[in-house]
Amino acid sequence: MAKVWFIPAGGTLAAYLSGEIDHHAAQSLRREIDAQIDTQMPELLALDFSGVTFMDSSGVGLILGRGKYIASLGGHMTVQNPPPQICKMLDLAKIHYV
Repeated sequence: MAKVWFIPAGGTLAAYLSGEIDHHAAQSLRREIDAQIDTQMPELLALDFSGVTFMDSSGVGLILGRGKYIASLGGHMTVQNPPPQICKMLDLAKIHYV
């Protein structure tokens, strides 16, 4: 089961994800992240994947969708701290991360 918790600070919304991101988890995470974006209206959304233990293509869709959403509001997004197994998937999808 995937979880997310948030730390807003000075125009940045940090979202710390953990657990396994599959189809069902991605839908729930999307709703939670979008609700926080709508409430906080951050300039930067930082998705931290350091606690993610598994991710399938639904996680890639989650990332791409949140990037498009925050961009539509005039902000931008970063993907941070993906574990090695997640890096492989992000590399295949050509998603840049720090």
